Amino acid sequence: MTPSITDSTVKAAIAAIASESATTQEKIEMLIELAQGLQKKPKTAQDLWSAVALYKRANEMCGDDYPLMKARAKVGMAGALRSIPEEGSELLLEAKTAYTEALPILQQLASKEEVAEVQMNLGLVLQSLVPFNLAQIADSIKAYQEALRVFTAENYPQEYAILHNNIAIAYLSISAGMEQKQLCEGLAVQTFESALQQINLIENPREYAMLQNNLGNALQYLQSTHPVENNLKAIAAYKEALKVRNPKDTPLEYANTISNKANALFNLPDDPEKPEAGNPQNLLKARAYYQEAWEIFTQHQHLEQAQVVAQALQEVQTEIQMNNEQLQGQN
Repeated sequence: MTPSITDSTVKAAIAAIASESATTQEKIEMLIELAQGLQKKPKTAQDLWSAVALYKRANEMCGDDYPLMKARAKVGMAGALRSIPEEGSELLLEAKTAYTEALPILQQLASKEEVAEVQMNLGLVLQSLVPFNLAQIADSIKAYQEALRVFTAENYPQEYAILHNNIAIAYLSISAGMEQKQLCEGLAVQTFESALQQINLIENPREYAMLQNNLGNALQYLQSTHPVENNLKAIAAYKEALKVRNPKDTPLEYANTISNKANALFNLPDDPEKPEAGNPQNLLKARAYYQEAWEIFTQHQHLEQAQVVAQALQEVQTEIQMNNEQLQGQN
């Protein structure tokens, strides 16, 4: 971590707070408030590192006299650590430790909503540690389910939708034998569908679109003896998501959904009753969606996603060309 203006600003802030005639509690609160300001809208990763430094100083000042503020400083620090874009598991493990240490104190002294938010974020950290073999996906799901005791659909629809989305994605990430894999995929689909019984287009459009888009993905890749039926259901889900996502207001989400829809069309016969007739029309629709998605991702500098779509565009173009050659050969 290289020294920067932000570093010197943090040092100056800590020095200024130390020289204040405020009480220790007020100084701790000032440090936490400064850290939250940096964390809320970070311009660079350095801002997040600076927030971590401020939270650490607040944590030190708490000692054993201010347990609730100490727990809140740990939670803030964990949130900043998990947001820092860095490869590897070190920062995630630090975040996990901070959340785990804060939870028992919050369970005694804080509101149930504050506890549930920490459980939700702990679930995310655990889920991120699974690929490093440093956490179990079951523990992540358990943390999400604990948070759902508080974040009900009626009172907290946004958190409810996000938690169901995270649980479903956790099920999809479980690596297991074929039979168990099918079970997990089925549970993921059920989780999305269950959430969509509570989250509707009118009251929670953003969450509704997220759930429909991800339900479409889960259906599309479901290992089943009914792939055509699943692809039709997936396309119906993407259509629902596209009632919210559009190129003007949510261009990246829109591009994501139309590229997913193109994937489903690529594998769907034009007439589900006559799969042997192929899918020349759906291939053309898929190509148009891929092209539009590629343009949006490129325009917004999401080059990795643009590259993935470009590859798919090339594959669909090859498929269209082969179909055309077959037709010419028959004539």
